Amino acid sequence: MILLPTLDPRLEQRLIELYQDHLERAAAIDWSYHEFVPWEQGSCFKENPWSLEQRKLPPAIYTAIETALLTEVNLPWFTTYLSSTFVGSLNVIREFIHTWVAEEDQHSNLLENYLILTRNSNPTELHHLRKHVVQGGFESSFTTPVEAMAYASFQELATLVFYNNVAKAAAPYDRTLSTLLRRLAKDESLHYAFYRDAVKAHLDLEPNYIYYVRNVLLGFFMPGEHMPDFENRMKVIAKEANYGPNHYYKQVVQALVDYWDLENLKPTVPDAELARQEVLKYCKRLERIAQRYA
Repeated sequence: MILLPTLDPRLEQRLIELYQDHLERAAAIDWSYHEFVPWEQGSCFKENPWSLEQRKLPPAIYTAIETALLTEVNLPWFTTYLSSTFVGSLNVIREFIHTWVAEEDQHSNLLENYLILTRNSNPTELHHLRKHVVQGGFESSFTTPVEAMAYASFQELATLVFYNNVAKAAAPYDRTLSTLLRRLAKDESLHYAFYRDAVKAHLDLEPNYIYYVRNVLLGFFMPGEHMPDFENRMKVIAKEANYGPNHYYKQVVQALVDYWDLENLKPTVPDAELARQEVLKYCKRLERIAQRYA
């Protein structure tokens, strides 16, 4: 028998401590997107219509930034998902979700303004893409609080790694872009730390929670996977923009598996122990795929 996939009320004080720590760290690096936008590059599109030769970024770097934007603009649907998942849960988690939304809210503004002001993006095409993605919404099969926190751990870390890795690839072409991507990564690092430590607290208290971690890891998907041409986008980014299966395995999956010490976890329920073995087996498979891509 597996535990109910709710948050353990015995951990409420620990989660409050994690939230307070997050607030302090976030306040120390508070920022506004207008500080990172190259406003001086802006010009009127009526007087100077957009054309492809105005794009200065290499195609793969542009694809990475546009893909990030089309992921970030779906914040309203991600908020709906998390809010509905944590209905009736601990107050501290619901408070954190509100804070998370406020901090994530300016990410799409920064990316979109950058692409338009620098004329790397056709504003009309970008408008239609953005509208199409938001209309598509977001749904997840990870509908329990524990699964949602595990999913957010993987997703936030993947986004953090994505921004930092693409920032490295973009630096030779646009230092402003590299700087703003690293700024976004700082936000993601704080969000990731909260979810990661909240999951760890549950695993430390009750190792059988790995049953739900397994569900997420084996079924993980990035929240932007339903945007147009997502698979080809990720192939281009993997090949030329510094984020692919090898980075996902080494910098995301293995980092969390090690942090949560899943290899040495001691579940007491057979289904949970089976889940632990499946996680380790899946990691071996990802390792083989990562080696081929590396």
